[in-house]
Amino acid sequence: MKSVKIVLLAVVTALMVSCGTTRVVPISGRTQTLLVNDEQVLSLSNQEYSNFMKSAKVSTNSANTAMVKRVGQRLASAVESYLKSNGLSSEVKNFSWEFNLVQNKEANAFCMPGGKIVVYEGLLPYTQNEASLAIVLGHEIAHAVAKHSAEQMSKQIKNQYGTQLLGGVLQAAGVSSTTTQLAQILAQKGLQFRSLKYSRDNETEADRMGLIFAAMAGYDPNVAVAFWQRMSQGSSSNQNDMFSDHPSDAKRIAAIKAEMPEALKYYKPATKVSSTSKTSSTKKTTTKKASTTKKTSKTKKTSATKKKTTRR
Repeated sequence: MKSVKIVLLAVVTALMVSCGTTRVVPISGRTQTLLVNDEQVLSLSNQEYSNFMKSAKVSTNSANTAMVKRVGQRLASAVESYLKSNGLSSEVKNFSWEFNLVQNKEANAFCMPGGKIVVYEGLLPYTQNEASLAIVLGHEIAHAVAKHSAEQMSKQIKNQYGTQLLGGVLQAAGVSSTTTQLAQILAQKGLQFRSLKYSRDNETEADRMGLIFAAMAGYDPNVAVAFWQRMSQGSSSNQNDMFSDHPSDAKRIAAIKAEMPEALKYYKPATKVSSTSKTSSTKKTTTKKASTTKKTSKTKKTSATKKKTTRR
């Protein structure tokens, strides 16, 4: 039985090494092996995105829709600039950016491979300002830049071939079919648990990259901590990461705080204050302006009255 395990390990290793391409993830520097190419991933994602948008209800809130597009485009420009300046111009051609706000009460957002971004209206009460929205969109864009979807698809291919191969090796070794089925189930469960950790690593990597992308675009990354604290207080908070593909809220916030000094190295405040200010502050300015106008009109009226009196 020991010799069977050695043969299995050797064959699976050979399969994984001989197939796919190896690349380095921007910013994180992590090496990844992909068994699917960009054309395959983009074809599938574009089809899925198209089907989603056909059934989705686009937001009727023009102000919030404009905000999502504004923040998204600013991030996209920063990301493309970074890729081009770091010898990764070939990666830019894979992106055809689109930014959508849809009617959905869930606090969620996603970015398809190729730069198709969707934000749910239910997320906005948690973001509260453009800088926090940039943190979320930066995270989602990071998934696309790091090709996490292709990585997940590659992992599923490895899992599928791995369990099928295990069954074939055991049967060739004369092991009973019942034992073979059990071994396949156990192997599949083991692969799934390891994939949970793998996926959490993807999420942590996207958090780090997203912070930096937001900073590159001129948004203060410090707002990320308060945003994730608001999210953790929500009804869908994640307190335990044992059976989740996302890190627990506490671990996520701790990791973000640890990554903050690096993100701040990329941060250059934008010239427009409105990009990070809350909506309430804008209303206050408008009210003040209206008050000033009213005061000016009153002054003119008084002056005109005095002039008229003088003529008499």
